[in-house]
Amino acid sequence: MPEDDKQIRALITRWAQAVHEGDIQAVLADHAEDLLLYHVTPPHEGIRGLAAYRVLWPPFFAWQALGARFEIDTLDVVAGADVAYAHALLRCGTPEELAERPTLRLRLTFGLRKEHGRWVIAHEHHSFPHD
Repeated sequence: MPEDDKQIRALITRWAQAVHEGDIQAVLADHAEDLLLYHVTPPHEGIRGLAAYRVLWPPFFAWQALGARFEIDTLDVVAGADVAYAHALLRCGTPEELAERPTLRLRLTFGLRKEHGRWVIAHEHHSFPHD
């Protein structure tokens, strides 16, 4: 596996673990200041900037503290010299939700760029499939 792919895979794995642990500083750590997020919930035009991204997480952490899971199921990475993308499927839900819909996965797409020699997430897209 090429080195850039390994670095990006490690970055996304750290991010997912930080989300699972409710560690906001680690969640924010490898993101660009001008991040754009398209999220499951409104606003549908997206969330722009690291400050707005930070505000998104505390309610999610509170819900997750009730016993929900947030863990990577699959992760694929494609990296160029200074831009990359990755897509992942995650188990995200309470034990009851996951028992009711065991194949349900949160879909994530990441757009990354290399800044000063290190990879940062510049774009995230989170979605659940609609039945």
